[in-house]
Amino acid sequence: MKIPKSLEPLVEDGLIDDVLRSLKSGKEATVYVVSSGGEIRCAKVYKEVEKRSFRSQTKYQEGRNERNSRRARAMGKGSSYGRKEQESAWQNAEVDALYRLADAGVRVPQPFGCFDGVLLMELVIDSEGYAASRLNDVELTAEQAREYHEFMMMEVVRMLCAGVVHGDLSEFNVLLSWQGPVIIDLPQAINAAGNNHAFTMLERDVKNMANYFGRFAPELLDTDYAHEIWALYESGKLNPSVKLTGKFEHSTVEADIEAVLREIEDARLEMERKKAAREDADNE
Repeated sequence: MKIPKSLEPLVEDGLIDDVLRSLKSGKEATVYVVSSGGEIRCAKVYKEVEKRSFRSQTKYQEGRNERNSRRARAMGKGSSYGRKEQESAWQNAEVDALYRLADAGVRVPQPFGCFDGVLLMELVIDSEGYAASRLNDVELTAEQAREYHEFMMMEVVRMLCAGVVHGDLSEFNVLLSWQGPVIIDLPQAINAAGNNHAFTMLERDVKNMANYFGRFAPELLDTDYAHEIWALYESGKLNPSVKLTGKFEHSTVEADIEAVLREIEDARLEMERKKAAREDADNE
């Protein structure tokens, strides 16, 4: 096929030998099957921010450290340079997450680097050697659904143990390879310890998995893995070998609103006292 303009620099630099075909076009990127280094791989070409449908990046970027102060200021101001750097950070986040999760034993495609907005990575294949289908495109038996759901819950655990929440996990972001499910699409992956939205996103990821696999095994719809996993995480008891039950006992103790309000008022009065003391000291 004709080489897309976005891949021409990689062909010229010898990173890609040939572009074989287009694989898919999604909300974040277009993926091509390519020949690279004598291997069949895929090249993920990120779309420009104006052309993407996934634009709510702020809550995903919370907790990501930007060491370069000039870049951080530019990204905050939204200048042309800042937008360029923000895009670079968004793309590099996926590469970093792929390496980090692969090291943690999570089943993700092997990355080979990101060059000029193009991520080169392993082509995930099925049992017949073809590009693997997304979960959304396959029919499962109840037994397969239960097996894959259990596997995916443990992958969520492994990701969280590595400090990562996928943030957009669904049947559209999981491929069914010859080995089983493979997690893809991670530019929005978040830092679990540094992002205030971490539990909300993990809960949504887990719910998406339950809703999908629950089509084939309805009992999965009544599970509550998200709260169970998060409680273990917060207590420091979460590990890749943990035995999950899918059950969680929610507290029935009502919050003492009056006590909370009293604490807030006490804190306000204490701040006013300290402020007055500082003013008195300044006036002496």
